[in-house]
Order: sequence, then structure tokens, then C-alpha cells
Amino acid sequence: MPADPLGRFLTALDPEHRAAVGARPREEQERLAAAWERELESDDELDTLDELSPRAAEAEAARRVLERETD
Repeated sequence: MPADPLGRFLTALDPEHRAAVGARPREEQERLAAAWERELESDDELDTLDELSPRAAEAEAARRVLERETD
């Protein structure tokens, strides 16, 4: 598992979104990864999910970040 935030963010995405985000400029990828980290840190629901399934919490946070990007 990647240790850097961008690598972890990309790993948390489903394959279709991973490819789409991977095609974006590096700066934008890093901005999304930072938003993903903030989402993980700030949402209490994700804290609970993280205790049960860290990967599920990371995937949910990634989904939320991308959803906000398309709104």
C-alpha cells in the first residue's frame, strides 16, 4: 500500500475513477488527495467506519471528494 497521500488516494478510488484522476495534472491530483485527507480527518462517520474497515472508509471519502468535484 502506498505511503504518500496521493498514492493512497488513488488506491482508494475505483478503477474507472483512478484512471480519470490519473489523467489529470499532478497539481490537481495532489489537491484532490489533500481534500480526501481532510475528509478522512474531519468526518466522524468515517472514523467509525475506519475502525471496522479502513479501506471502506478511504473509498467512501474518495467518493465524496469526487462527488463534490462534479457538483
